[in-house]
Amino acid sequence: MSPPPPNYEFQEWWNKERFKAQGLLSPYPSPPAAAAAVDASADAAAVDVSTPTTPAAAGKSRGRSPRQLSWLLLLRLHHSAAILASLPSRFLTLLRTAARRISTATRRPSPVSRLYRLIRAFLVLAVVLLALELVAYFKGWHFSPPSYASSAEALEIVYANWLVIRARYLAPPVQMMVNVCIVLFLVQSVDRVVLVLGCIYIRLRGVKPVAAVDYGSQGDLEVGGAVNAEDYPMVLLQIPMCNEREVYQQSIAAVCIQDWPRERMLIQVLDDSDDMDVQNLIKAEVQKWQQKGVRILYRHRLIRTGYKAGNLKSAMSCDYVKDYEFVAIFDADFQPAPDFLKKTIPHFKGNDDLALVQARWAFVNKDENLLTRLQNINLSFHFEVEQQVNGIFINFFGFNGTAGVWRIKALEESGGWLERTTVEDMDIAVRAHLCGWKFIFLNDVKCLCELPESYEAYKKQQHRWHSGPMQLLRMCFLDILRSKVSFSKKANLIFLFFLLRKLILPFYSFTLFCIILPLSMFLPEAHLPAWVVCYVPGLMSVISILPAPRSFPFIVPYLLFENTMSVTKFNAMISGLFKFGSSYEWIVTKKLGRSSEADLVAYVEQDPEPSIEDGNIHRSSSESGLAELNKLEVTKKAGKTRRNRLYRKELALAFILLTASVRSLLSAQGIHFYFLLFQGITFLAVGLDLIGEQVS
Repeated sequence: MSPPPPNYEFQEWWNKERFKAQGLLSPYPSPPAAAAAVDASADAAAVDVSTPTTPAAAGKSRGRSPRQLSWLLLLRLHHSAAILASLPSRFLTLLRTAARRISTATRRPSPVSRLYRLIRAFLVLAVVLLALELVAYFKGWHFSPPSYASSAEALEIVYANWLVIRARYLAPPVQMMVNVCIVLFLVQSVDRVVLVLGCIYIRLRGVKPVAAVDYGSQGDLEVGGAVNAEDYPMVLLQIPMCNEREVYQQSIAAVCIQDWPRERMLIQVLDDSDDMDVQNLIKAEVQKWQQKGVRILYRHRLIRTGYKAGNLKSAMSCDYVKDYEFVAIFDADFQPAPDFLKKTIPHFKGNDDLALVQARWAFVNKDENLLTRLQNINLSFHFEVEQQVNGIFINFFGFNGTAGVWRIKALEESGGWLERTTVEDMDIAVRAHLCGWKFIFLNDVKCLCELPESYEAYKKQQHRWHSGPMQLLRMCFLDILRSKVSFSKKANLIFLFFLLRKLILPFYSFTLFCIILPLSMFLPEAHLPAWVVCYVPGLMSVISILPAPRSFPFIVPYLLFENTMSVTKFNAMISGLFKFGSSYEWIVTKKLGRSSEADLVAYVEQDPEPSIEDGNIHRSSSESGLAELNKLEVTKKAGKTRRNRLYRKELALAFILLTASVRSLLSAQGIHFYFLLFQGITFLAVGLDLIGEQVS
């Protein structure tokens, strides 16, 4: 009897798995050459496994034998052992990082806010109450509560009085707050469910805006070998920026390569930078594209008031703006596709009451870290559900400030850009809506941009996004009531757009999960149902994550992180509503320049340098110019060092929640304990700045 033929398929599969195990289990990183060899061998093995190398292997079944499954199980055990072995070192590294940041923060104290003082007082009260409850538990007073008459010792008298006070005077108002927050929570949940049902209807029916014309490619409108430019409206493209060293090149390049007749568009680079080095870099970039034949201008304001709104207002005051019909706005980190104008401008044809066409954002760094993944969930729901549903059914939504095209006539009739708030985009959208203009949202037109990768940048961005709407509500409330729009539009603006989604949401999130929930642990007479703590929030998280199905593994971190961000959003909402100083703070969101530059570079390489006829224009590609620009880059990079920092409000709330979780153990409240424990750990991680980019 002849021996069985060798099993090449199993050998190739085993080599592949062995290489994977070596890469994971090796205590030292392999040299680049060895790593490349392993990768190449693994790739070759992967190709060979998918494509049988012998006729015998080709005809055999893909099922694995018990021996193969045993080896696979062994490899998996090795993988698990390696991960478990690394946990202690990772935990020690985490402790060292936290200790270093705490010591750094104690040497650099920062001013104390009003909200932090209140949270700190609540923390002291929670610790005192926990100590009292622990003493009562070990003395058995939890099982047979003492009365004032039968109390023998002073501490027992104090505890007996505490029981009376909390039952008669503290629990009723807290229970009333619980009921109010539950009602607000349910109303907001119903609103979210209705939005999702509207999105499902749009998906099933295939409803979307349809343009009256289609410009197609430039070859479709060519006459005698030249583009018929008269068929294209005049478009102004604006790129407002301020000290955007990391992203100015890619944003300018993306706008300059728009598939639109050059004589029918003009690009304004609106530079508000106060750094002379950055100004020189941006000027050189503009000159480079001017030499390529692009109609592009550089503008810099000497008096930089009004932040972005002031910048846009100054640009729209130029005399030549009257020659243009539409204006497209792109922030410095946005990179529109070359066909962006051809997909947005056609929707204005035949829609004389259309003011705005808004495109969706797409993120080049959504998988960079946990923070960007959680932001992607939030913004995917915002665009896929909120913006799309409001655009289809009521033709109104908040302008996102970028990646949109405005009809200049609508801007002028609505009063133009105003500098009164930090949300100039929402301001102009509300005023245009009150003037009767309509909006369109294009969910299938995406504009690449960048998400904040550090918690510090994200926190400042969210503070501005949630304080500005409250400023705007104070200023335009009477204007809404006096406007000539229908009652339903007024009700939608006041109750849904502003109150429910901008005020009530951060209010109940912070009050319910950060104040009332831990407080109810020390006041057992005030009952907070488990379905409010766990089940309904979990269901709402599932609904919120539907537009980003690949993010389902992050559903629990998303729920916990959203509750953590409620303290920032609540603080911003209160600041904007009552005109505190921080509500008017505008800080440019830090960008890192992570983008898909390959397409832009390929385009630039294919476009040859034009001949320069004007001797007054200096070539930015000269050797001396490159040397100067390199010096500027090196000088800037060697400047200020960024550090991770501590966030005291989040840390104080972390200790409050962890203290309340210990108290919940004494009452055997299982769901409340686990929620408080994991929510407290999340607050602790955020307070130590362990989420997002790690730079120190």
